[in-house]
Amino acid sequence: MKFMTSSIAIVVSFASLIATAIAADTNFDDFTPMTGDVGESTLPEAAPYKLSSQKFTQISVVARGDADNEIPGSPARFDSGNYDMHTANETGADIGRYLFTVFETGQPGIQRTDLRTMITTTIWQSPAADPGATVPGNTYRSFDASRWTPWGGLLTAEESWSDPGAATSKHGRLFEVTNPLADPADIEFVHRDILPRVSHEGLAFDRKNNLYFIDERNGSHIFKFTSVRPMAKNGDDFFAGGQTFVLRVGDGTVPEATGKARWIPLTDAHGNPLPGVVIVTDPNGITAIDGRATPKLDAFRGTAFDRPEDMEIKTLKNGRQLLYVATTTNNKVFAIDLRRTHVQLAVSRDTIDMATGDPVGLAFTSPDNIAIDVEGNMYIVEDQPGGVEDIWFLKDHNNDGVAEAIGKWASLSTAGAESTGLYFDTFNPNVAYINVQHPRSGVDRTIMFIADRDEDDHYDDRGHGRDDRD
Repeated sequence: MKFMTSSIAIVVSFASLIATAIAADTNFDDFTPMTGDVGESTLPEAAPYKLSSQKFTQISVVARGDADNEIPGSPARFDSGNYDMHTANETGADIGRYLFTVFETGQPGIQRTDLRTMITTTIWQSPAADPGATVPGNTYRSFDASRWTPWGGLLTAEESWSDPGAATSKHGRLFEVTNPLADPADIEFVHRDILPRVSHEGLAFDRKNNLYFIDERNGSHIFKFTSVRPMAKNGDDFFAGGQTFVLRVGDGTVPEATGKARWIPLTDAHGNPLPGVVIVTDPNGITAIDGRATPKLDAFRGTAFDRPEDMEIKTLKNGRQLLYVATTTNNKVFAIDLRRTHVQLAVSRDTIDMATGDPVGLAFTSPDNIAIDVEGNMYIVEDQPGGVEDIWFLKDHNNDGVAEAIGKWASLSTAGAESTGLYFDTFNPNVAYINVQHPRSGVDRTIMFIADRDEDDHYDDRGHGRDDRD
């Protein structure tokens, strides 16, 4: 990838804003909802998105195998591709300067992009390719999650776990980089083994520092971990003890049910498994709770969701929080009111399309990632091939957890690829990042979106947040 001089100037100009928390509205919600498909390979891979506003800009800022992103004169860095979820250093030193993503491969790793210099460094990698989920050894697989912690660590986790009755996998683990801004030679990478084993994707912290996670599988579940030290200043203390729960809606027997729910404990307050919980020993000799098998037992029954994937929390002005969860198989997004522990269907194929006024129908397929901008607007990224994959804007003016409509906001054209890791900059309301994963060309990319702050035309969906009802 070769930047034109003007492109470099744009990147540096916007990256320089990262360090100053800009108190401004976003213009990403000022757009014209689109219809139809973009078509495969109709746009260049370095600018692969059809965008819903002429005032939106896209720039390729990281490209796999591109030495221009790396330290001059250094050996080629490890990059196994399949770029997945993003986060930034949202607290602490050099706040907002670094963008992190992970590799969802058989030899995963973690890369860090300095948004001032636009240099990308692999700060940690698996020592070897994984020979198999049931083969003992110090290898890892399919990093997907990427979440900054309240105390300044970086969480990731493996999107790989075994089904009940099958040979127990060594994967399904949650990890923390305890010093994510350190030199790669000094990075500390720790398995946080208090959590049950599941196939991880979404992670989210609420305002009380409860940690939410999922098991990404048809008929699987949504979980919560409550630390005994929720205000801990480091991960060692936060994960030293705590209770894990699974979500049960009603009596738990109706898949993807909505209504009143409760959190069913799988452990005691310190993390000890309750009697009857399914305990497994992995090929490396480590024992753990089987987070897939346990919620299928009557005593610990959780409500089954079909392929829950990503999650994001929207905080309203009155402090009430809604946990949004995308479930891919049946084309749904749910909203969980964390104060009332109440589940609602936020989006489905019956939701109105902003562009047409009719139910969105088949145009909305396989919701996967969820993102939130600085004003609390929610976005849904489909898990579809380039050419037909879309990113949707969720319109919920009254903040009741049920979308009045959704609008097509961007569409990916890259052959063989999907979008993942949409992340809105916490400190610059008009910058976002997204990954183009596993394209047919093999060149994964991180794309920067920029919204012109002078935009004054197109569909304007401002007005959210006006009803923060209890």
